[in-house]
Amino acid sequence: MSSEALSTTLFLIFVAATLGITFWASRNTKTAADYYAGGRSFSAAQNGMAIGGDYMSAASFLGIAGIIALSGYDGFLYSIGFLVAWLVALLLVAELMRNSGKFTMADVLAFRMSPRPVRTAAGVSTITVSIFYLLAQMVGAGALVGLLLGIDSPAGKALTIVGVGILMIVYVVFGGMKGTTWVQIVKAVLLMTGAALITLLVLMQFGFNLSGLLGEAAAESGKGAAFLEPGLKYGTEAQGLAGKIDLVSLGIALVLGTAGLPHILIRFYTVPTAKDARKSVIWGIGIIGVFYLLTLVLGFGAAALVGGKAITAADKAGNTAAPQLAKAIGDLMFGTVGGTILLAIIAAVAFATILAVVAGLTLASSSSFAHDLYAHVIKRGKVTEKEEVRVARISAFVIGAASIGLGILAQGQNVAFLVALAFAVAASGNLPAILFSLFWKRFNTAGAVSAIYGGLLSALILVIFSPVVSGSKTALFPGADFSWFPLQNPGIISIPLGFLFGWIGTRMSKEYNAAKYAEIEVRSLTGVGAEQATPH
Repeated sequence: MSSEALSTTLFLIFVAATLGITFWASRNTKTAADYYAGGRSFSAAQNGMAIGGDYMSAASFLGIAGIIALSGYDGFLYSIGFLVAWLVALLLVAELMRNSGKFTMADVLAFRMSPRPVRTAAGVSTITVSIFYLLAQMVGAGALVGLLLGIDSPAGKALTIVGVGILMIVYVVFGGMKGTTWVQIVKAVLLMTGAALITLLVLMQFGFNLSGLLGEAAAESGKGAAFLEPGLKYGTEAQGLAGKIDLVSLGIALVLGTAGLPHILIRFYTVPTAKDARKSVIWGIGIIGVFYLLTLVLGFGAAALVGGKAITAADKAGNTAAPQLAKAIGDLMFGTVGGTILLAIIAAVAFATILAVVAGLTLASSSSFAHDLYAHVIKRGKVTEKEEVRVARISAFVIGAASIGLGILAQGQNVAFLVALAFAVAASGNLPAILFSLFWKRFNTAGAVSAIYGGLLSALILVIFSPVVSGSKTALFPGADFSWFPLQNPGIISIPLGFLFGWIGTRMSKEYNAAKYAEIEVRSLTGVGAEQATPH
């Protein structure tokens, strides 16, 4: 059996199993709490594994392995940034969010402020960040199928993106949070197993000598000793100061972005208590931490055993480095059949990864549209739970279609890089509003709206006029050049602007409700009253 047939068979088995889970969950999804929060029935360990499944995306598995394989030391900074970010989420956000809200990020903001403008802003921001993140997963799907089935044509990859989009819509529409969470748990187990297996085989190939692995990676990369030193991707002589600032900007965006990601924030509502929310983050950090250590071996292993030229020949952004490594190590240790089987396993795991993450993202954005924009802004709270859930399912179709279209346009970009942009947008708009709301007594409606829109628009405008969109070979529009912003990641400018807009908006408005702040302070620290309260 060829690798294409085997990997397709394994993937179809996974799809069949997860569709079974989804339809089982659909029979147990009767209320809004079931659809949005899985009935708050998951244990800390289960939710921790689902958090890991949600977070270890195609960007982590495909993008980071690829960026390390091509950029060496600078690429590993993505792994470090994604991991350290969880400390911010754990210490500042997880428990307080679980205590204060009900289904979405906007529940926390709307509690002490005028609900309609705040929910509108939060809904717009959630959908924008989710679509950015979805974009990366779709690009990963196209690259993966191109490698597996030997499809080089953009049309073939576009068809794959459409197929993944349709599957994710099915998961969300029928399974809700219950189905999506179980898909993420299954996927987390498969991904950890697959990554650990390849890591073990690579280390065995080099006699468990990391120094030998790194030396071979540097030699085969074509970059020599520079491959193991800072400055290969960021801070090169050609980039000058802008490259060094870009590196700092990337680091800030990665570390602060997680605490503002909508599909991560809603996971805190799926557990029964705030203590479970905190424990689930610790479980998540453990799983994610081990995984990112494995990406170091995967990336340098790909550089050593596949080589930079072969990686870029298959995909110029390096998104197929991990599957190529699986094939190379399998061929070396078990012959052609072994290589075929390993490639099939890793490809199927990567597909599973993409499907689980896009389901989580689509659920977050469709939930925000239905719960925040439709139920509380358009209908002013006069809506039944059944109607709200129906609107969430319809919006999943619309958001899925939008992400399919954008994913087709963004083919050729590195997926880890695309996700870093989503992190920058989340940290610029969502994070200032969340932190101010939880910790600043004077914060008000004008401040929240200013922080979300100001940070969001700052990040989007800077990205549009950056080398990401035009003016470089890897840009979305390589033939055009309207880039005046020199950095690839806007975080270093847009995140402080988000906080600044929040501060200015608050100071310009006299609105202030001391009693509501006191109540949310008690609620965020103790959880008293949060479960019974109905958000505005």
